[in-house]
Amino acid sequence: QVQLVESGGGLVQAGGSLRLSCSASGSIFSMNTMAWYRQAPGKEREFVAAITSGSFANYADSVRGRFTIFRDNAKNTMYLHMNSLKPEDTAVYYCNVGASLFSRYWGQGTQVTVSS
Repeated sequence: QVQLVESGGGLVQAGGSLRLSCSASGSIFSMNTMAWYRQAPGKEREFVAAITSGSFANYADSVRGRFTIFRDNAKNTMYLHMNSLKPEDTAVYYCNVGASLFSRYWGQGTQVTVSS
C-alpha cells in the first residue's frame, strides 16, 4: 500500500550541493512525520532530519545549518536539500515514515558520495 522511492543521489565534490527527493504512494504521507536517515559503510543507520505533517523540522547536529528538509503534501513528496557537503556525508540515504528506525516503511535508498 505504501511505497517510498528516493532519488537525487550522486557524486559531488566537497562543498557542493544535492537535492534528494522521496516520492510516496498511499494516503499515509500527509498524516505522518517523515524522515531521512543515512547509513555509511561500516556504520549504523543514523537519523538525519525529520519533518512533521505540519512542516515542523528537526535535524541531527551533524547536518544542522547545512541541510533543509521540506515536504509537498499535494505531491506526496519530501525533499532534502544538502549544501556544503562533506566527505563524511557519504552514505546511502533513506526516507521513512514515522521518523523511527522501527518504521514499517522505508525506501530503497539513494547513494550520496562526496569527494574531497
